[in-house]
Amino acid sequence: MRILLTGGCGFIGSAVVRHLIRHTGHSVLNVDCMTYAASEATVAEVAGDERYRFANASIVDNADIRRLFDAYQPDAVMHLAAESHVDRSIDGPGVFIQTNVVGTYSLLEAARAYWNGLSPERRKDFRFHHISTDEVFGHLGPSDPPFTETTPYDPRSPYSASKASSDHLVRAWHHTYGLPTFVTNTTNNYGIWHFPEKLIPLVTINAIEGKELPVYGKGENIRDWLFVEDHAEALVRAVECGQPGETYAIGARQPRTNLQVVRTICATLDELRPDAAGPRERLIRFVTDRPGHDFRYEIDPTHAETALGWKAQHGFEDGIRKTVQWYLEHRSWWEEIRACRHAGQRLGTAA
Repeated sequence: MRILLTGGCGFIGSAVVRHLIRHTGHSVLNVDCMTYAASEATVAEVAGDERYRFANASIVDNADIRRLFDAYQPDAVMHLAAESHVDRSIDGPGVFIQTNVVGTYSLLEAARAYWNGLSPERRKDFRFHHISTDEVFGHLGPSDPPFTETTPYDPRSPYSASKASSDHLVRAWHHTYGLPTFVTNTTNNYGIWHFPEKLIPLVTINAIEGKELPVYGKGENIRDWLFVEDHAEALVRAVECGQPGETYAIGARQPRTNLQVVRTICATLDELRPDAAGPRERLIRFVTDRPGHDFRYEIDPTHAETALGWKAQHGFEDGIRKTVQWYLEHRSWWEEIRACRHAGQRLGTAA
C-alpha cells in the first residue's frame, strides 16, 4: 500500500511513520510543513529506507497537495497534521481554524479530485483515514460512562472545536460525495519524541533539571493515557482494514489523574536517576487552572479492539518508564528545543 501521510514529523505522525517502515511492507509519503513542533529527528532512523519519501508542504495549499497526489498515486491517506495544544489554542485560536478546519477541507478536496480519477477497482479500495481526538466529545463527570463511537459531540476549547469541525467535514465528504473516509478518535498519547510543552514531557524534563513541576488546579483532572507506539499500531491496523463511514474510538483503559501522572514520573525518575536533594515530589507546585479545563476524558475501546484486532500493550507504569528513560538518553534533542523553540513557559492563561 502507498500511503500519503500528513504531519509525519510530529509526535503521533512520526510514530506511525516509524511503525510503517519497521513493521509493514507499506510505503509512505510524509507531508509536513515543519511547524514549531515538528522535528526531522523523529523519522531520521527510517528516512533512508527506499519506501520512505518526504515532502515539505502545507495541507492548506490545495494546488501543492493535488500535485503530490498526482505524483505519488497513493492508495490511502492518513491525515494526522493538526495544531493540537489546547493551551496554545486559548492564546491564539486562528491558526487552529486555519490548519485543522481549512487544511482538512483542502486535503479532502484534493483527495476527492484524485479519487474521482482512479479506476473503479482502485476507487473501491482507496481510504481516507482522519485521525482525531476524544476531546471533541466534551468532558465526563466522575461517574459518567466512558466515551464511545456514538457519544454526542460537545467540544469546549478552540482546539477541540476545530477538531470536531474537521471530523464533521470528513464524514460529510463521505455521505455527500462517496469519498471512502473514516475517523479514529483517541485518548491522550504520551511517549518518545513528544514536544516538551505537553504535561508528561514538560514534567519529565523539569524533574530532570530540578525545576518546579506545575500541576493545574488540584491535579484532579483525569485522562486515559495511551502509549504512542500502541496508538501507531492501531492506526496502521485501521488504515489496513477500516471501513468507510465508520468510527473507531481508540483508548488504553489506563485512566489517571494529572497528579497521579506527575507522581508516577517523579517516582520513576527517582529510581532511574536519584536526586541528592531528595524525592522529586518536593518540586510539585499547584498553579491556577486553565480556562475551561475539561474534568475527565476516557474511552471505551471495545469496538476498535474487536474490529481492528488490536489492544494496547503497555500498562501506564511501563510506558512511563520507557518514556522517562528515553528523555534521559536524548537530552540533546530537548535541550535544543528548550533553547530555541519552547523554554517551558506556561501557555493558555488568556481568559
